[in-house]
Amino acid sequence: MEKSCSLLIHFDKGTPALANEIKEALEGNDVPAKVDAMKKAIMLLLNGETLPQLFITIVRYVLPSEDHTVQKLLLLYLEIIDKTDGKGKVLPEMILICQNLRNNLQHPNEYIRGVTLRFLCRLNEVEIIEPLIPSILSNLEHRHPFIRRNAILAVMSIYKLPQGEQLLADAPEMIEKVLSTEQDQSAKRNAFLMLFNCAQDRAINYLLTHVDRVPDWGELLQMVVLELVRKVCRTNKAEKGKYIKIIISLLNAPSAAVIYECAGTLVSLSSAPTAIRAAANTYCQLLLSQSDNNVKLIVLDRLNELKSSHRDILVDMIMDVLRALSSPNLDIRRKTLDIVLDLITPRNVNEVVLTFKKEVVKTQSGELEKNGEYRQMLIQAIHSCAIKFPEVASTVVHLLMDFLGDSNVASAMDVVVFVREIIETNPKLRVSIVTRLLDTFYQIRAARVCSCALWIIGEYCLSLSEVESGIATIKQCLGDLPFYSVSEDGEAADTSKKSQQVTSITVSSRRPAILADGTYATQSAASETAFSPPTVVQGSLTTGNLRSLLLTGDFFLGAVIACTLTKLILRLEEVQPSRVEVNKASSNILLIMVSMLQLGQSSVLPHPIDNDSYERIVLCIRLLCNTGDEVRKIWLKSCRESFVKMLSDKQLRETEEIKSKAQISHSQPDDLIDFYHLKSRRGMSQLELEDEVQDDLKRATGEFIKDGDDANKLNRILQLTGFSDPVYAEAYVTVHHYDIVLDVTVINRTKETLQNLCLELATMGDLKLVERPQNYTLAPESSKQIKANIKVSSTETGVIFGNIVYETSNVLERTVVVLNDIHIDIMDYISPAVCSDAAFRSMWAEFEWENKVAVNTVIEDEKEFLDHIIKSTNMKCLTAQSALEGECGFIAANLYAKSVFGEDALVNVSIEKQADGKLSGYIRIRSKTQGIALSLGDKITLKQKGGS
Repeated sequence: MEKSCSLLIHFDKGTPALANEIKEALEGNDVPAKVDAMKKAIMLLLNGETLPQLFITIVRYVLPSEDHTVQKLLLLYLEIIDKTDGKGKVLPEMILICQNLRNNLQHPNEYIRGVTLRFLCRLNEVEIIEPLIPSILSNLEHRHPFIRRNAILAVMSIYKLPQGEQLLADAPEMIEKVLSTEQDQSAKRNAFLMLFNCAQDRAINYLLTHVDRVPDWGELLQMVVLELVRKVCRTNKAEKGKYIKIIISLLNAPSAAVIYECAGTLVSLSSAPTAIRAAANTYCQLLLSQSDNNVKLIVLDRLNELKSSHRDILVDMIMDVLRALSSPNLDIRRKTLDIVLDLITPRNVNEVVLTFKKEVVKTQSGELEKNGEYRQMLIQAIHSCAIKFPEVASTVVHLLMDFLGDSNVASAMDVVVFVREIIETNPKLRVSIVTRLLDTFYQIRAARVCSCALWIIGEYCLSLSEVESGIATIKQCLGDLPFYSVSEDGEAADTSKKSQQVTSITVSSRRPAILADGTYATQSAASETAFSPPTVVQGSLTTGNLRSLLLTGDFFLGAVIACTLTKLILRLEEVQPSRVEVNKASSNILLIMVSMLQLGQSSVLPHPIDNDSYERIVLCIRLLCNTGDEVRKIWLKSCRESFVKMLSDKQLRETEEIKSKAQISHSQPDDLIDFYHLKSRRGMSQLELEDEVQDDLKRATGEFIKDGDDANKLNRILQLTGFSDPVYAEAYVTVHHYDIVLDVTVINRTKETLQNLCLELATMGDLKLVERPQNYTLAPESSKQIKANIKVSSTETGVIFGNIVYETSNVLERTVVVLNDIHIDIMDYISPAVCSDAAFRSMWAEFEWENKVAVNTVIEDEKEFLDHIIKSTNMKCLTAQSALEGECGFIAANLYAKSVFGEDALVNVSIEKQADGKLSGYIRIRSKTQGIALSLGDKITLKQKGGS
């Protein structure tokens, strides 16, 4: 049997102390040396040494010492030495100790008495304790509270021993008497704890007789009261009402810990709306009053749990939850926004959006360095509100357009994407948005934001005045032509480059970027350019933003400018009656495009124009020189139609998700409706009535958790040994987030008794055994259930292996039966999740672990193969269904999942159909940790064959 251990101390095994040195130090008169020697002795004992020779030395030289530290160390020493022999009898020399303990319990110094009483709490030997009982009981009435509270704890631990009730038959009565007269809060709490653990009826009786005074008791005692209430209500549901009243009365306690526990207890015991509202109120109060960020995060988690089961109650408290945004911590703000966005209804949306607007305005004062990120979160929150409730869009869109020129590129990008969506979904706002966009266009600093804004200008400038001012704005931002002078080109000297150098920050990852269809690209579109205006380029010209970006070599933007101007000219032809004006504008635009091509091919810039952008600009030039009706239709109608289709696809996906959530029925059609006005009131309070109604409902709808599918259980049973082995074992594996529980059934197949049978397990990977299973004796042909707990710390495939060891009547021989390995599947830890394209790309660029698996399968259809991979990896396909439709011989898709530990798993599938009908390509997996990337790769390699 392993010894129980009540003490753990870190010990450096480097230079262990020698028993002789310790002995010498203990025999001397130097107190600090004695203290040091005692500490060394305790360390050695804790690490498995026995040191029998020290005992008599300690009795002779340490027992008489008056020093408090030495006495405390002596008690620790006595706590950890073996006090019994091999047969479990108390060693005779312990009598010496017994006399010393009795003296300590009557010592004039309070500290010595107190620590000795505390030591007795950890003593299990009845023979040593019995002679000390009168001294312990006399300490219950000592004048000093420190001694009284430790005496109560000593009485409790003695009473809990196997023979405790014979040693202290009337302990509960005595402690109850102590409780009624005691004034010290800590001693009172210990006395109540003793009754709670050893005589629950007396504790309940005491609580119910003093129920009015509970709010005035100390924090420690109130915590034990709550524990008692929880225990009683679980075992005796009929009595719940009166205890819930006690909890409600404690909600006004001054201690934050007590009210937090109260709220948690209320939620776990009752579903009555009044109780839930009180708990939610308490959590909101704690959110505001506590300054510790960890506390706020925990409280937000509790609110999140409440939201899933009692959403309608939390909807009324949305503004209270929103006040948590005042914390400067980003994690708190993110959690708050997540909770609030799920609680928005048509009734409260205006109030919430107003708060968001105020917060956005606050972020403009650059006090905090994370303001940009916070602004981005707010913009995304406003975006989702405006999509759910289009009527609020008009109130926010103009405010947000001020942030198109934001130095935080991601936040400006969010704004422009939001504007693009609103301008399509809210036709009434189109004119005002276009006018505003043209007014603020010159402030935009980032290339990607410019591209998106230019697309909006090209698509939504419809009237003559809009088209003309659109062309004028772009020309103004491009500045005067040419983009460089011929003399500069000829010189090719450094000076010319210096004059054009724009202070620019290029945010670009050197690895290939991943495009929306899942393919790789290394192109200028993937690089982000933001510059700090105003910069003066050659002459006295203050440059426009488009000119500055072009001069940094961003020709992808050049191609976007060319396409936008082409669309505007095609529109102008429709709305401008005067041909002269159209031709004049058209020739101006052609000149701009030719200048861009010249700039791209000159030696002024370090890199020439890329082929894609070159071809695109040339196509625009050709188009303006010769326009056919078919082409005009493609340019002016098809682009918009694709965008509308993309939006409707997105909308469809979201509504499908909402529908699938809604299918989890909260109530059945034949549910019982209980009118509590018709219930007999029997002097019950409103809360008790509500609570009873909710309980009736739960009973009627069988809400007390339905069992999982039994067939599914059978799939999880693993055979560990063969049928012909002397011991047959099988395990039922349950994976529960951070724990794996192995329920092992062991059957003795022989005709003799197996002794000291032990299930020895070892693990590989990030798995840790919590405790070692004990030894058992198995009668012939009998069976035993053995449970083993294993902790998991990260998502990766782990292996549990081990053996069963036992002895038969021939004691000299131990038999070992080796068990089958148990493989823990990564699929138990990951679940499908959703993230935006932008988030997917940024994670893809950031994660360093990549595992590349070549496609090797018998499946011949690309779509079928993708579905097979999604099913076998338990991931969610982020690529829209419409993008995967049609037959083109290749497919590229992004998959995403999240583990229970909050880790992200990203997968990109790129496959192509070969001429012989077989599929080829790669599946790339990326993650932050190596475990997921490797385990998912193995899983895909194993499952991808298909067909079988």
